Amino acid sequence: MSRILIVEDEIAIAELEKDYLELSGFEVEMETTGDGGEARAVNEEFDLVILDLMLPNVDGFEICKKIRAVKNIPILMVSAKKDDIDKIRGLGLGADDYITKPFSPSELVARVKAHLARYERLIGTSTKENEIIEIRGIKIDKTARRVYVNNEEKSFTTKEFDLLTFLAENPNHVFTKEELFQKIWDMESIGDIATVTVHIKKIREKIEFNTSKPQYIETIWGVGYRFKV
Repeated sequence: MSRILIVEDEIAIAELEKDYLELSGFEVEMETTGDGGEARAVNEEFDLVILDLMLPNVDGFEICKKIRAVKNIPILMVSAKKDDIDKIRGLGLGADDYITKPFSPSELVARVKAHLARYERLIGTSTKENEIIEIRGIKIDKTARRVYVNNEEKSFTTKEFDLLTFLAENPNHVFTKEELFQKIWDMESIGDIATVTVHIKKIREKIEFNTSKPQYIETIWGVGYRFKV
């Protein structure tokens, strides 16, 4: 459930906004002073702030600036002032929207929902986790294209990384040198399978404790290679 803070000194308006938002499934808190609203908005976890401009002690512009310095949550400014200069100033300080009083409570709810949905999409994109493969001390970060062996990063060329990743994603499957060459180099392997052998040797030097007795990439004599798990 999304948590919303209303900072509004006109209690009747704040309570009306609160009622409509709660009916729409939001958890809503109210503050009627500027300094109280600023403290809660900055120090507590809210998903969106509805912020009046004309407030006791601290005005909405200053609160908006303080919130934006530490958080990226949506801020909806509310004001009876219709001047464009106030709207421009509010949006310039980082507000996401500016609503002029009087307004329909249903319009406020619609704008809140739209801004929360947009924010959630942005957060979902920015916090998408890297795709990781972890097998017995080896960590392959596919997104960042980095490899760690027992928490120590190893340097891999593009083809070394692609070959290791392909084998690790297909554990216990035996691939011929021809198949690996075609998969990784995307070419027919006529006369070029020695390339695979060289790359396997280089990979083993980076991931194996003892290259003469590999514990990860196993040679299947007369056939090819497989990644053991």
